[in-house]
Amino acid sequence: MSPERRTTTTDNIALGPGKEFDIVRSLLAEWGESAVRIGDDAATLEVPIGEKLVVSTDTSLEGVHFRREWLNHFEIGYRATAASLSDLAAMAARPLGIVIALTLPEGDRGEARAIATGIGEGASAVMCPIVGGDLTSGKTLSLTITAMGSVERPLSRAGARPGQRVYVTGRLGGPSAALRAWSAGGQPNERDRARFANPIPRIDAAIGLAARGATSAIDISDGLIADVGHIAAASKAGIEIDLSRIPCFGDASPMEAATSGEEYEIVVTAPNIDIDDFSSEFGLDLTEIGRVVAGPARVELLNDGKKISSPQGFDHFRDK
Repeated sequence: MSPERRTTTTDNIALGPGKEFDIVRSLLAEWGESAVRIGDDAATLEVPIGEKLVVSTDTSLEGVHFRREWLNHFEIGYRATAASLSDLAAMAARPLGIVIALTLPEGDRGEARAIATGIGEGASAVMCPIVGGDLTSGKTLSLTITAMGSVERPLSRAGARPGQRVYVTGRLGGPSAALRAWSAGGQPNERDRARFANPIPRIDAAIGLAARGATSAIDISDGLIADVGHIAAASKAGIEIDLSRIPCFGDASPMEAATSGEEYEIVVTAPNIDIDDFSSEFGLDLTEIGRVVAGPARVELLNDGKKISSPQGFDHFRDK
C-alpha cells in the first residue's frame, strides 16, 4: 500500500518546565512536522484495517556500535534510526512511527539538536513520523529506537523452501572496509565511510520483493553468511551461497563482502524474481547468490562448486 495512506496530525502537547523538557523542546523544534502528537505518557497509533502491527527495537551504544572519532553527532542519530527501520524492511512493513530512548551524557548536551537532526533525517527518508520517546542523563551516549510498522503479510525468516533462490540487494563490503581503516589507525575513503555512516533502510525495495514472491527475508547486520544462517535455522533448510556471485562494493573481496556487517541490505528467498524488472523500478542492484536446499539447517559457502570454510559473523556475546 502506498505511503499516502498515512494521515497524521502534528499537534504536540505542551510540556512542563525543567531542563529535561527544555532539551525535549529543542528536539521537537528540530523535528518540526516529523514529530507527531508528542507529550502524553504513551503514543497512539492507527494500524490500517487488515494489517498487522510490526515492532522492533534496536540499540546503538557508544563503544560498541560506534565511536565518536568515527562519526559526528548527526551521523550517530541518523545511523541508529536507519538501523532500527531496517528491521521493518526485513518484514516488508511500512513504517508507522518510531519511539526514541536517548541517554545523553552531560558533555553531549550541546549536540542534542545535531543528534535530533540525524534522527529526523533518518525517519523522514522513509516517511516515518517520530511519535514519542524518553530522555535520560548517563555516562555513555546511547540511542534505543523502537520502530513500528504494519503490513498485511509480514515476511519471516522461516519461509525459505528447497528449490528457491537466494537474492541480495545492493553491494557488500563498504562498512567492513571502513572499520578496518579505523581499526588500523587510518581513515576510510569517502565511499566506504558513507556506507558505514549513512546506511539506507530498504523499505520500498523490500515491499517490492515481497510483491514479487519473496518467501523469507532478513537484513544484513552481522554479515551475509551469519544472517543467512538465521534464515536456514528458522526455515529448517540448507542454504548454499556462491562466493563468486556475492556483489562487492568498491575494492572489497568476495570473502570480505560475505562477512561485512552493518550493511542493512536485504536478503530474500524466492522461487524466481525478474532482476532486471526489480532494478529498473527501484534503481537498486539485486543479485542471485545461491539456493535453498533440502537437508539440515546450515549455510555452505561454495567456491567453484566446492565447499569452503564459512566465516563467523558478529556476535555480541562470543567469548573473546
